[in-house]
Amino acid sequence: MTDECEQRGRWLRWVRRVSARPTAPIIELQHVSRIYDTGKVQVPALVDADLKVADGEFLAIIGPSGSGKSTMMNILGCLDRPTSGRHILDGQLVDQLDDNGLAQVRSRSIGFAALERLGLGDRLSHEPSELSGGQQQRVGIARAIVTEPALILADEPTGNLDSHSGAEVLALFRDLHALGRTIVLITHDVEVAEAADRAVHIRDGRLHEQAALVDTRT
Repeated sequence: MTDECEQRGRWLRWVRRVSARPTAPIIELQHVSRIYDTGKVQVPALVDADLKVADGEFLAIIGPSGSGKSTMMNILGCLDRPTSGRHILDGQLVDQLDDNGLAQVRSRSIGFAALERLGLGDRLSHEPSELSGGQQQRVGIARAIVTEPALILADEPTGNLDSHSGAEVLALFRDLHALGRTIVLITHDVEVAEAADRAVHIRDGRLHEQAALVDTRT
């Protein structure tokens, strides 16, 4: 009995050590800047951004129009490369990948199971012109979240939805987060951002941690 107790004690201590080990973040931005060169002037859209998003975290990035949200979304989604700085996604350095490499990162598995969850199962065979604007946006969201990616990105996910459909979409994101999925939601709407665990504010291309969410709709 004593040996069994000692073995169990050693096992529990090992489990605690393993559980306490920090895991690498899904997203890490290190001094990331994105500057657009118009030929006459250089426009800084993202300035020296540092960001870490933990595995299983639900993060909201909030800011008004022109704040740099779209640029941030393009960087996080591997649709664009930073002018300077490091972008690490799920342990892979992606900021210097070529177009094919970025495409491979973006297009991991694709599925459509969540269409049923979003109430669109009967719409799978419909042409886009046969769907309402809200249904089209929900289809787009569904396609993004059913591929089992390391990261779920949501850019203004409720933008064209009525309040009921928007609430359904946010409830789905919360359910996915409860299952351990990593979600980054980008929005101008503080009420939408409140679905997340943590928020950062972006303004003039700079990120600021938020102790409390600030309404940026005005």
